[in-house]
Amino acid sequence: MSKALNVLGDELLTCSTSPMTGFYRDGCCNTDWQDTGTHTVCARMTEDFLHYTKSRGNDLSTPRPEFRFPGLQPGDFWCLCVLRWKEALEAGVAPPVKLAATHAKSLEFVTLEELQNHAIDAAADA
Repeated sequence: MSKALNVLGDELLTCSTSPMTGFYRDGCCNTDWQDTGTHTVCARMTEDFLHYTKSRGNDLSTPRPEFRFPGLQPGDFWCLCVLRWKEALEAGVAPPVKLAATHAKSLEFVTLEELQNHAIDAAADA
């Protein structure tokens, strides 16, 4: 099986292992047919985004241990659903993105330019 690619065409890097993220909780924004939410954008959480997504019915701040979900704080990296990131972009609250850890499948929904406009240093610590 080939390695997953990021939006830059390189090997997909780890998004975060603390907290452990990814649809498969493997630290990477890997995806396949089982990931119906397309959790492919590696983003650094901001207070504005966390408030926004909670107002849209997806509370990412409250821990949910039964789902192995620690609850997120500003500064945490997390694999977001690409359509939620796009929605936040349109609302003016898109969180910063780690391009090297954002899965290439994201480009089916948003442009590389949109992601680059919100990019942080790809070498940022996860």
